[in-house]
Amino acid sequence: MRTFTAYVEWDPETKLYVGIVPGITGAHTQGTTLDELQKNLKEVLELCIEEYKDFPEELPVFVGLQQIEVSV
Repeated sequence: MRTFTAYVEWDPETKLYVGIVPGITGAHTQGTTLDELQKNLKEVLELCIEEYKDFPEELPVFVGLQQIEVSV
């Protein structure tokens, strides 16, 4: 069992939550609720990490987030 971190944002245009698992190619999805998003993320993440089943040590490791201040 391994825990991954997802980046979640609200898209006001589509009225959907969007989730991305940093570092895992293809691990992104959406949902109308946070519960649905979590279910969808789990499903897509399980599919994406199948590629690493023979070499689990090559799975990317999430380091963190940085906040960058810019003038707008």
